[in-house]
Amino acid sequence: MNIQFTDEAAAHIRDTYFAKSAAGAIKLAYDTEGCGCAVNGVAALWLVDSPEEDDMLARSNVFTIFYDPRHEVYFEERLFVDKRGGAGDFVLKSSAQTYNPSMKVIDRRTSAANRF
Repeated sequence: MNIQFTDEAAAHIRDTYFAKSAAGAIKLAYDTEGCGCAVNGVAALWLVDSPEEDDMLARSNVFTIFYDPRHEVYFEERLFVDKRGGAGDFVLKSSAQTYNPSMKVIDRRTSAANRF
């Protein structure tokens, strides 16, 4: 999987979530919580303390990004993250479709020192 960030998206994530500390990792998640079943989900970027044991490393132009290989089926090989007008909104898309026009970054890190 290859995830490319626009300059604006990368700067916003870096300035908002990693200004105090570079600790943690970014994970592309297929979040099914509250969606009814495991087939229905929404793409999100999670900030985590560290990747899970089975997580895979994606190629990226800016960040170190992990993903659950079981969720790879929901995404195309090459993805793009762009900043959207809202304060914390991003767009996740490929050349063929938009996966989430209002993708959020969710800070799931446990250490208070890592939080913004």
